[in-house]
Amino acid sequence: MNVSIITLIIISASALFYGTQKLLISRQKFDKINHRSAHNTQATKNGGIVVFLILFVFSIFSYLKGDEIYDYSLLIPLSIMFVIGVYDDFYDADFKLKFFLQIIVAKLLIDQGFIIDNFQGIFGWYELPRLASQLFTFFVFLVIVNAVNFIDGIDGLAISEALKVILVVEYIGVENTPFYNMGLVLAFSIIPMYYFNFKKQNKIFLGDAGSLFLGTVIAIYLFYVLGAEYKLNPQFKMNKALLSIAIILYPLVDLLRVFIIRIAQKKSPFHPDKNHLHHLLLKKGIPHLWIVIVIQLISLTVLFFGLL
Repeated sequence: MNVSIITLIIISASALFYGTQKLLISRQKFDKINHRSAHNTQATKNGGIVVFLILFVFSIFSYLKGDEIYDYSLLIPLSIMFVIGVYDDFYDADFKLKFFLQIIVAKLLIDQGFIIDNFQGIFGWYELPRLASQLFTFFVFLVIVNAVNFIDGIDGLAISEALKVILVVEYIGVENTPFYNMGLVLAFSIIPMYYFNFKKQNKIFLGDAGSLFLGTVIAIYLFYVLGAEYKLNPQFKMNKALLSIAIILYPLVDLLRVFIIRIAQKKSPFHPDKNHLHHLLLKKGIPHLWIVIVIQLISLTVLFFGLL
């Protein structure tokens, strides 16, 4: 991907962030401020819409030119998750409906070959029977998507997690993944969002459209890492199953911790609250930006100690 295309993606994303926010503001479509909010300023939830639109338009343009920069069939499960998120952002979709559609998306990915059928030797387990591997893949997909959705509570955290996964998986492999170009488009469309996300006024949030969509992208990358085709660079020595956990360590730890707390309090594990680790750091007066930096630095440190 050359510099002119990268520049076009960044400029197009920036313009779309600005334009779609103006549209939502004119229609008084703001993120509601309540007891769970980590902000007290006016904000719109169009971040995920813009990131998806950039990928979708770029993919259509490449397809019409006859360039297959990645497997375009991935747009089907990604689009379903995006639409679920958009509906939830503006109409508060029922959790059961979201859960059901997430299972459908997981099945679509399994049928496209994204399946965890080998534990890579953890606990002495290797290949799994087909039914067990499908059920386990369903479970892991739901965990990853909802873990990413759960951490989307402060500025910059979820988009940083998505960027980290894309960059790490591409960097530590022997060769580029089949999603390399898709990942580049997403990365360069996400970068301008940092400006809009960290603004003092008129912020732009990722929204469920973005967190569910990017959570699915993360799941696709990690499922590929666990497959036989993904080869680690010889300088890195790590079990691929443990590697996948290490790459998204913070979302998984936070999800497990919050679930335990909610169950102990006799609440639904999916009942929203402000018990996330990043919320606790906010209560101590630490700014959003520093929380994101610290979390990602710790995550990367743990990851690369494991790799080396």
